[in-house]
Amino acid sequence: MPTIRRTALAAALTIVTAALSTAVALPSPVAAAPSTAAAAALPTAAVALGDSFISGEGAGAYAPVVDANGVAQGFPGWTAPNNNAYFCHRSANASLHKANLPGIQNRFNLACSGGQPHDIATASGARANGRTVAAQLDQLRAVAQTNDIDLVLIGLGSNNSSFTFGSVAEKCANRFIADAWTGWWEFWAYLGGPVEQKPCTDADLATAAQLSAATAETTAAVRQLLTTLDQVDADGQHRVVFQDYTNPLPLDLNATFHTEDSRDDTRDKFRDLGAERYAAGCPIHRASLAPGHRFSQGLGTIVKTTRDTLAAEFPADDLVYLNVQRAFDGARLCETTTSPTGSLATPIRLQDSNPNGTFVTSLSGKDKIAIQRIANTCVSYFQTCQESWHPNATGHQVLGQCLAGAATTSARAVNCVRATNGTISVS
Repeated sequence: MPTIRRTALAAALTIVTAALSTAVALPSPVAAAPSTAAAAALPTAAVALGDSFISGEGAGAYAPVVDANGVAQGFPGWTAPNNNAYFCHRSANASLHKANLPGIQNRFNLACSGGQPHDIATASGARANGRTVAAQLDQLRAVAQTNDIDLVLIGLGSNNSSFTFGSVAEKCANRFIADAWTGWWEFWAYLGGPVEQKPCTDADLATAAQLSAATAETTAAVRQLLTTLDQVDADGQHRVVFQDYTNPLPLDLNATFHTEDSRDDTRDKFRDLGAERYAAGCPIHRASLAPGHRFSQGLGTIVKTTRDTLAAEFPADDLVYLNVQRAFDGARLCETTTSPTGSLATPIRLQDSNPNGTFVTSLSGKDKIAIQRIANTCVSYFQTCQESWHPNATGHQVLGQCLAGAATTSARAVNCVRATNGTISVS
């Protein structure tokens, strides 16, 4: 962040926390930046844009979200269409609201679970499976009319035209569940058809070509964001933090979850083990874990490449890459015997048919017909399972510490790491 703003942030002794407002009225014309005199009187603001890891998916305490028609949408019920603006899941516990940001008076969470690069400059509802919210840049312009934007947190890249985090997670979890409950000779079908039972490979998650396309797509969207910020920010001084992603699962599961009833996940049918891992929050083949971490690293490369490319194009802008891939070390799902207790991520949780908010916490004793019915509920009503494998409220407190460090650093790239004793460092 420019010297004046950075000094102000570092010198301030307390935070003035504003209401967690997401009800932003959209301006009709494109707003220009206020005059210098007017800018001096505006409150300072931090803004979050992007997808679920920024919006607070999994952290609970979701606020009403204003839809594209200007109507604030509260919880519409478990069987409502998933494109409802509320399911952006903007949480009061999101890292933006938990970070210690001295000098920042107001905070605005404009991110949306499932957000894609498309949604930065275009209404999300204009694409398949998008939610009925205005373009995030339009929401940003509205904030800039009454606030001096000093900090922008952006998380983008895990969802794009080539792949989405949700589809990747669903694929690997479904393969494990299918493998655990059915033999290779048995017919197994979800609503979308038969499900494979082999562990996920790198190519199943994202190919090199898909990662390259996602990088170009993300860079183009953030380029529009930076251009808009330079036009509408009151004093032209703002730091943009590019946060990447942390994997909710470890490199290997705790030994407690390797076998059950003398069966591991390399043989056919292992229901007791399947139920044990589901209860702990990690229904996944051990062989899928390494590809999953390489996928997470690929997402980090998307974010860092986007930041580096745009830093060259916008040399006067204050752009910082925040690497959080090790922020959950030692506290991932199934990394300890107490999982999901003590983990920083939400376990995979499903609801049964006719969803009513009651999550299935145990699959023990259920046959494959029941498993199929429960899994199909997630397909039909995605909101019943969309919190799965995201940072929980405690995880967002950690990410808030990461953001606080990135907000005041003099470096252009920082790593946020959790030590074995649970302390968080940003360097």
